[in-house]
Amino acid sequence: MPERNRMTKKERYERLIAYFEKERPQAETELVYHDPFQLLVAVILSAQCTDKRVNMTTPALFAAYPTPQAMAAATPDELFEYIHSISYPNNKSRHLVGMAQKLVSDFGGEVPCDIDELQTLPGVGRKTANVIASVVFGLPALAVDTHVFRVANRIGLTKNSKSPLQTERELVKYIPEDKIPIAHHWLILHGRYVCQARKPHCTECGISGLCDYFKLKSK
Repeated sequence: MPERNRMTKKERYERLIAYFEKERPQAETELVYHDPFQLLVAVILSAQCTDKRVNMTTPALFAAYPTPQAMAAATPDELFEYIHSISYPNNKSRHLVGMAQKLVSDFGGEVPCDIDELQTLPGVGRKTANVIASVVFGLPALAVDTHVFRVANRIGLTKNSKSPLQTERELVKYIPEDKIPIAHHWLILHGRYVCQARKPHCTECGISGLCDYFKLKSK
């Protein structure tokens, strides 16, 4: 995919989207879940932890605490026994109990779709709220994790972005609203398997011709 001279940012986005629509028409979270509550739990656990590790941990956790009501009745110490292999298990066990209790007390045990309401739950920041809004409810919310932040800056989708929120705002300006939910997964999976942090696989990358990093690296 050769790069034309003076490619505009709009053209870069259009060509990137066209590439992923062709090469990865199906893209979704790699977290294993069966309902909105389980996804919420899994996303909270996934902070600074791999999806693979989370998926190894959640089956027993979900079997023991299948509903918000069941988890709300547990103690952090009880949850810790199920998630001790996850990063920051002490904090996350407290967050999960608090999240479940607030779901039960404030939302009737149902996961809300509103991003602001989601962020009132313990352990839920903007990234997690955007994941739930996008994956569960199909809303045009784009979660920016470390992969999305890195890939967007490397390719040149964003310029010198200093924060996930700044990256999010720039990405949603250029990505069509109906593509935002899947674009989140395109960028995550590209960062996880191709544009890796320490050693990006540029020679195997189908969008290297659009990439600022590759252009500078090749000089």
